[in-house]
Amino acid sequence: QVQVAESGGGLVQAGGSLRLSCAASGRTFNHYIMGWFRQAPGKEREEVGHIVWHNNSTWYSDSAKGRFTISGDSAKKTLYLQMSSLKPEDTAAYFCAVAPLESRTYEYWGQGTQGTVSS
Repeated sequence: QVQVAESGGGLVQAGGSLRLSCAASGRTFNHYIMGWFRQAPGKEREEVGHIVWHNNSTWYSDSAKGRFTISGDSAKKTLYLQMSSLKPEDTAAYFCAVAPLESRTYEYWGQGTQGTVSS
């Protein structure tokens, strides 16, 4: 089993920055993906971006490109989401998730951390 926990959410003004952290523990995989998702009130959950640790490749959604950066440490199973130039529409609950590379299915999820951007 894998435990996932996010931290770092908060309230920030539009144009500001926020850094979220994620730590995974428990079962280890040879290769895995860690990703960030978000869900705003009344909207479906969307993937913000992810990193494939065995080759350090990253992917970002269109809304995240150029403003958000994913980084971390695969050995420590930690993941960060640096968000800049934040907009009110970035307000959401942000979730971290882990997927075994073999399945690319996110199986392990954190409880989420709230990020709120005021206008």
